[in-house]
Amino acid sequence: MREVTIFAPSPTVTVTIEEHGDEPEIHLHAGGQGVWQARMLRRLGVRVRMCCTLTGELGPVLRHLLEDEGFSVSSIDRPGKASAYVHDRRGGERRVIAETEGEPLARHDLDELYGATLREGLGAGLAILSGPAGEAAVPVDTYRRLASDLRAGGARVIVDLAGARLDAALAGGVDVLKVSHEELLDDGRVDDASAESIQSAMLELRERGAAVVVVTRSSDPLLLLDDDGFVEVESPRMEAAETRGAGDSLTAGIAAGIADGETAREAVVTGAAAGALNVTRHGLGTGDAATIARLREAVIVRALDVAQERGGGPAQRGSVSPDELAALAGPGEAGESGTGDGREGSA
Repeated sequence: MREVTIFAPSPTVTVTIEEHGDEPEIHLHAGGQGVWQARMLRRLGVRVRMCCTLTGELGPVLRHLLEDEGFSVSSIDRPGKASAYVHDRRGGERRVIAETEGEPLARHDLDELYGATLREGLGAGLAILSGPAGEAAVPVDTYRRLASDLRAGGARVIVDLAGARLDAALAGGVDVLKVSHEELLDDGRVDDASAESIQSAMLELRERGAAVVVVTRSSDPLLLLDDDGFVEVESPRMEAAETRGAGDSLTAGIAAGIADGETAREAVVTGAAAGALNVTRHGLGTGDAATIARLREAVIVRALDVAQERGGGPAQRGSVSPDELAALAGPGEAGESGTGDGREGSA
């Protein structure tokens, strides 16, 4: 069975209050970027190993929630305050009642979590490095070290990060980087949301250590850059119930495809379908494999001519169907060779 290891340093206990008739309905789940990625991977039939910390009195609750979803858990149990939130959605919008990011990992706990992630990631051969709940949860350099050590041991590494954590992961080297154009703007990597600016930033990210770069652009088609150049991937337009988590579902779909032996260009089609389905649901990282397979048929992929110079304008489009993806994929794909701050519900 396909397997993916997820580095999820600080999963979150989530409490959401919904309206059910005239009565409140209270939902208790595990959450956070790594959990949402894991949830979609399980829906796609991939075995998931979560490498995480379980903290304080909420730790046993989190373990129960994670294992109930079918995840294998390699945890570091520690005292202290865990990451958690309480949100009220009864008015139609998400209103924050209380939130806590939890406490940073002590040196010994970090060493143990690092070792567990390295062991499980090398065993699976594919690892996703997800972001923590809080800025101070783990040292930024952890992402450089993990990316470098995992790839040195023969594992492939996928990251969905931004900011300093993205810079650190690039320094270690990654097989697939997923980031949103909003994160590129926030980080000052692009001056505007134009295709030309984003393509230029993608070229730079590849030069700095990402074999494949995927950039989501809100409702616009996402862009992928690899050794063979750019492709544009257009997902079917769905009525959105909740946009959070779509980016994490995309990342999970890419990981599922790569775990199944697909190239990044093939896997991104499943990722795009998974992200499209996720926006129709209130549950983050949820959906079913059969619907994702149907939506995959509606994903449109266009090959783009690579702009020869960064100031040479955006790449030009040329349509290609999902059935022609194999012809587009070259030997340098992340699925065949080793060569951000993680934000909740990344797009």
